[in-house]
Amino acid sequence: MEKAIPLALLASICTATSSVCQRLGARDSQPSGLDLWLIFRLARRPVWLLGIASMILGFVFQVTALHYGALALVQPILALELLFVFGYMAIMGSSRRGRAVVRRRDWLAAAAMSAGLGLFLFAASPHGGRPHAPASLWLLAGLLTLGVVVAGLALAFGLRHGSARSEPQRAAILGAMTGIAWGFVAAVIKEFSYHLDGGLAGIFTNWSVYVLIGAGAASLLLASHALASGPLAASQPGFTILDPLSASLLGLFLFGERFQAGTEDLALEALALALLVAGVSALSHSHLIVGEEASARPVGETNDSRAIRERPSTG
Repeated sequence: MEKAIPLALLASICTATSSVCQRLGARDSQPSGLDLWLIFRLARRPVWLLGIASMILGFVFQVTALHYGALALVQPILALELLFVFGYMAIMGSSRRGRAVVRRRDWLAAAAMSAGLGLFLFAASPHGGRPHAPASLWLLAGLLTLGVVVAGLALAFGLRHGSARSEPQRAAILGAMTGIAWGFVAAVIKEFSYHLDGGLAGIFTNWSVYVLIGAGAASLLLASHALASGPLAASQPGFTILDPLSASLLGLFLFGERFQAGTEDLALEALALALLVAGVSALSHSHLIVGEEASARPVGETNDSRAIRERPSTG
């Protein structure tokens, strides 16, 4: 148990580092539609590759933490990822411009979201269930997840490209779809782990390894689009919140896991969801959501005043 806490913290720091590095590598891409070659172009950028390496390291730390500690302990600590992302943004923004970019309201919103997610996972404490799910349920879960993601893609890329409001909205929607896809990948990993005792024959004669490769690649493509489409503050909440929530719901549906349903547990879960909603609502009105480029302007500067200031002199 003592080893699980620092390992989970390291996993959270690594995943936050991954998001920041991948955003730095993808911020000037901004695809207007689904671009299947985006990952191959981003792979030429060292900072993006550093983000991928950090993501892999974070996954290793997470798996090791789960080996030493319960899911109800590790997952709430991983919810601190959002705070670490905001910490990176604060350090990077203040070092470039000499002033605070992340305001107190942003910190409170991020803290409320992290606390809400952590409290919900702790109070719900999914437990029990079977080690693997029947094929009929997997087919239904896969089709439902695919349907939700495709609908989200249609909504995201249906927004008018190039407007100031469309970029954060697109990033937020794609971030949410990525979180849902990651939750499905987590469920596939659980199914895949059940067949590891069968050796290579048990692994490669089972469908889960092939679905894991395909779903993992698709999730990475979704994440790259989310990070390329708009500000990190818009996409990151979807990564952080919907990944464990969708994985927990799939655990109920596929593996027959159960949530704690006592009176005190339900009260804590309701409080946690209220914190999540309050944090999301506050962050959705943050100046960080209008775009990183806009937040870099001096306070009070408008588009017109910026254009006048940058207009070349004719004298």
